[in-house]
Amino acid sequence: MADPNEISASTIAAAERLAQVRYTEAERALMLETIGEQIALAASRRNVALPTGLGPATRFDPRLPGFRMPAQAPLAVPPANLPLPDNDVDIAFAPMTALSSWLRSGRLSAERLAGIYLARIARLAPALHCFALVDAQGALARARELDRMLAAGTWLGPLHGIPWGAKDILDTAGIETAWGAEPYRGRVPLADATVVRRLHAAGAVLLGKTSVGALAYGDLWYGGRTRNPWNTEEGSRGSSAGSAAATAAGLAAFCLGTETLGSIVIPACRTGVTGLRPTFGRVPRTGAMPLCWTLDKIGPTARSVADTALVLAAINGADPEDPFGIDAPFGGDLGRDVAGLRVGYFPPDFELDGAEAVERAALHAAQKAGLVLVPLDRPELPYGSLMSLLAAEAAASFEELTLSDRDDELSWQSAAAWPNGFRQARFLSAVDHVQLDRLRRLVMQVMDGCFAQVDAIIGPSLAGPMMVITNFTGHPCLCLPAGFISSPSRQQASLSRPVAASAEGPRFTVPHNICLWGKLFDEGTILAIGRALEEILGTNKRRPLVVD
Repeated sequence: MADPNEISASTIAAAERLAQVRYTEAERALMLETIGEQIALAASRRNVALPTGLGPATRFDPRLPGFRMPAQAPLAVPPANLPLPDNDVDIAFAPMTALSSWLRSGRLSAERLAGIYLARIARLAPALHCFALVDAQGALARARELDRMLAAGTWLGPLHGIPWGAKDILDTAGIETAWGAEPYRGRVPLADATVVRRLHAAGAVLLGKTSVGALAYGDLWYGGRTRNPWNTEEGSRGSSAGSAAATAAGLAAFCLGTETLGSIVIPACRTGVTGLRPTFGRVPRTGAMPLCWTLDKIGPTARSVADTALVLAAINGADPEDPFGIDAPFGGDLGRDVAGLRVGYFPPDFELDGAEAVERAALHAAQKAGLVLVPLDRPELPYGSLMSLLAAEAAASFEELTLSDRDDELSWQSAAAWPNGFRQARFLSAVDHVQLDRLRRLVMQVMDGCFAQVDAIIGPSLAGPMMVITNFTGHPCLCLPAGFISSPSRQQASLSRPVAASAEGPRFTVPHNICLWGKLFDEGTILAIGRALEEILGTNKRRPLVVD
């Protein structure tokens, strides 16, 4: 009986179809003499259990030769100057700039504010499936401590007493961090993620862990599907689904999300909140679930542009424990006049399926703000093929889950889900992987040439290749509400086919966002532009149906 593990010429011929190459019988015969050694090397490596947080030796850096760090003025955020509302709902939806003012002046206590959000979470979160865990006792104790500190004359800054939610892939000491996935339920870290520690030092009050699509993909987790507060018949989409839904529903002043390929931008667009994806390397990922070491980024979801800036200021800065970190200053005057700034756009992107009229209207708002619109050209390249880099890194990160067959414990088992993707990635070609890395550098050069002509780029949130491009080049993105569309209920299909909507059934009025992309480490410019557009568009002032 033939050994089922024996490699034959027919085995190689079958494998050629997966690799999309073709060899002769003579070439296969030569390979048979040495292929066993290659297999043995791979097997010997698999015998070494690599630590979960260990990244690759090859370090991605978004900066091309000749890059100069942009000058950063001190962060200046215009004050809100709003009266304290007489009802809890209006307080819950107030911008952080206002909350901070009320807290510092003593008109509002941190304990009362935490209580407002905790009450809303208890009432609304179960239907939205947007919190994996709530630490009410810890939040109230921390709020009381901050009230005592302020009474004694100690103010920790603009986040002093501000309640927030952490995406459940960010470690929290002594609090379960289960990554939204069944195999990791009961996982309790011993230490906080760096960003959690920094927000604590800044005076923020952790309310709990927001739901995350299992292993940072989609809106489906072991607690169900995270719902969109504007239409609870659909998911809030993207793995930062819980952070976006909680922010949109007024269950926290802000939340932290993460993005590998759209996981901040997509749910921000679905729920109408403002999402900020910082430049790759600016914010340390120490203590965050590693999915793709050269792509993962941490950023806030909030209800205004200024609020995202306040959060970024608190979590900014390299950490020596994150080898991909880049120490860069952050600042800028968000209230400055942006008239005269050059903002590029790719005209074809606004005509693609998926581009909305509200996004085209945002171009007119940009002109109203005095921005100079500059049409840009982009070469035709296979940008989507870069997705194989993501697939390979993610499969490597969760190799143990695949090889141990514990991936069967995940509830989502479709062709589009992680388990199938992890298994399929085992057949990616290492040679093609290197070539894709070279293509990535070419795309970096393309974007560098585009940004040499403008101060920022504006475009549709979901239509066109810019989400893929800028995630792989590392450029920052600000995603802010542009207006409202009428849409049937939508569900996530896959990373490459992100929306599946039925033309039948009831339609809902839901928000839709526009994106601003900035130069590397120049978030201050897109934040200033975003705030100017926010004032003109006014979309962020509306609330979803689920508000009380």
